[in-house]
Amino acid sequence: MSAIYEKIAGGLKAAMLGRDTAAMDALRGLKTALQNAQVAKGNVHEELPEAEVLNVVRKLIKQREEAREIYEKAGRAELAEAEKAQAEVLAKLLPAEMTEAEVEPLVETVIAELGAATKKDMGRVMKELQQRTEGRAPGKLLSALVSRRLS
Repeated sequence: MSAIYEKIAGGLKAAMLGRDTAAMDALRGLKTALQNAQVAKGNVHEELPEAEVLNVVRKLIKQREEAREIYEKAGRAELAEAEKAQAEVLAKLLPAEMTEAEVEPLVETVIAELGAATKKDMGRVMKELQQRTEGRAPGKLLSALVSRRLS
């Protein structure tokens, strides 16, 4: 079992022992989403690579944030809090995000390597940056830095 799967299983066990319903709900939902992703990939018995697991985690966090906003608009504070708590549990599984200071040199390097000069090259630069940062840098930050540099 890979490290990320062990971390999920250990977190679920700890949540059950501690009767932490938010953590249990979040981690059970994550396990289900991972199984669904394995089925979609065609092999239920083979674990997903860590990068794909982290993508599933990010997707679930985004869903929790969207649900929280909807509940807040509807005046359902208790449900919004539950979604927020689940998102926080899932966020602990992600590696630390890169800061702007860490990303800027990488942006410069990729732009120089690709010979990008105009906004037309932004797609190529973004694709390469996303691969190199392995999802540790928010897309909005990458987009803002590349856009500022290529304008």
